Amino acid sequence: MHFYITGDTHRSFDRIEDFCYGYETTTEDVMIILGDAGINYWLDLSDKELKGRLSGMDITFFCVHGNHEARPWEAADYEEKIWNEGIVYVEEQYPNILFAKDGEIYNFHGKKVMPIGGAYSVDKYYRIRNGLPWFESEQPDEMIKEYVEQQLDKAKWNVDIVLSHTVPIEAEPVWAFIPGLDQSAVDKSTEKWLQKIYDWLDFTEWYAGHYHVESEECGVRIMYEDYDEICAELQQDDELKNLLNSQLTSTCYADPELRTLTIDV
Repeated sequence: MHFYITGDTHRSFDRIEDFCYGYETTTEDVMIILGDAGINYWLDLSDKELKGRLSGMDITFFCVHGNHEARPWEAADYEEKIWNEGIVYVEEQYPNILFAKDGEIYNFHGKKVMPIGGAYSVDKYYRIRNGLPWFESEQPDEMIKEYVEQQLDKAKWNVDIVLSHTVPIEAEPVWAFIPGLDQSAVDKSTEKWLQKIYDWLDFTEWYAGHYHVESEECGVRIMYEDYDEICAELQQDDELKNLLNSQLTSTCYADPELRTLTIDV
């Protein structure tokens, strides 16, 4: 099982299909989309047609919530399922399309991984004026925030990887902001909340999407159409054997009869 990761797709999955073909993936492998997959967008037959296409791809999708899409419970008859020790939303007929629950802590090859989705849409009023989808639930509400913080309390504010859509406010790629857009009119409440989490949290890696750029800001990697693999594991037993054999020599044992190790491997 591999855990691959990429940025927003906005209903365009040709590049994902090409990736899966090139890497010979299977549904045992996972493609993490950092928000705005756009699978639940129009809330009509076209969404079902898209899901039908994705269900035939040799990959399992793990989708963080973005701002240009409905929450799963708003879109269809989703059920909750335990997957990698955390709750996901899934439709029975599309078992390889999973939607993350904000604040759950998943186990990816022994790594603790938490998604925290959502963001404000800077094109909110353009969308409303022109009859395009806009979702009132785009940002995490107080209930979601409380759940995230409760989960972090349980984890003693220590997780390995955070998967968000937007970023902590100090990690915003200001150089990529839309020219001429009045930033004082943009709701930054989610970014400010994420900053508090960032400041308190003991983490190793943080990935985000949303900005349609590929960069790293304050230790947060912002992804778009690039890919990476996270939580990789030793794929072959031979690798582990070779690693152990390179470390385990006669000098490792304080008492050769008891063969008690004196080093960490």
